[in-house]
Amino acid sequence: MKALVTGVNGQLGKALLATRPEGWDCVALDRKTLDLSDSDAIARVVDAEQPDLVLNAAAYTAVDRAESEPDLAHTINAGAPDAFARALENSGKRLVQVSTDFVFDGSSGRGYRPDDARNPQSVYGASKAAGEDAAGSEAIIVRTSWVYAAGGANFVRTMLRLMRERESLNVVADQIGTPTWATCLADTLWRLAAKDQPGIYHHRDAGVASWYDFAVAIAEEAEAIGLLSRIPSITPIATADYPTPAKRPAFSVLDVSGTRKLLGDAHVHWRTNLKTMLKEEKALG
Repeated sequence: MKALVTGVNGQLGKALLATRPEGWDCVALDRKTLDLSDSDAIARVVDAEQPDLVLNAAAYTAVDRAESEPDLAHTINAGAPDAFARALENSGKRLVQVSTDFVFDGSSGRGYRPDDARNPQSVYGASKAAGEDAAGSEAIIVRTSWVYAAGGANFVRTMLRLMRERESLNVVADQIGTPTWATCLADTLWRLAAKDQPGIYHHRDAGVASWYDFAVAIAEEAEAIGLLSRIPSITPIATADYPTPAKRPAFSVLDVSGTRKLLGDAHVHWRTNLKTMLKEEKALG
């Protein structure tokens, strides 16, 4: 069996290659080998490789910059899944499209279900919602949130750097969601692909947190294993005190019960996965 995996230099792409099941060969595609803004190039690579599966882990993820680059964000986040869907049409092969909690507006009082109405509040969120539509009804669409991995560009590694450099930090405490370790996300993507049931699914680690909660946990766990020599002062602040070009959802917890029931597993708490990631980060030096 052959899978095309895009975004292989990103943290999810690397995790997908590392967790690929036995019997799968992966064609690893980065931005040098496939320009996701070029629909003709996408059609050519699908025609040449004849994959059984496409795992589209690549995306335009610069949330704030997307506000000033809406055309580029939509070209990559909506145009690429559209091109993959058209290239795979009538082949019986499946597209797995990774999406985001940012397709929701954050006003829910409970975890967002896959069939809840979308109302993105940012260019990034709108482009990912358009990507879901473009992927089509035959795709497996997986929404996730707050993804991180050792060696990647993410909140955990940014916090580690700032905690080494500063005596104190301010971190937003009124945005609620769930961190997601890329390794568990990748494993879920492979297992959903094996089920081969198109639809929209949610994946995140267990538990909920604010960015402040996440930062405090990073500091405590990193100090416990020697990644930090001290824990700086961390002060909770409101979103209004840290304005950004893009609006973030205040509450973006995803209801993952349908995914867990289909796969017959229990997801791991985010703090447990954070500990594992930090040990991997320490091993990287």
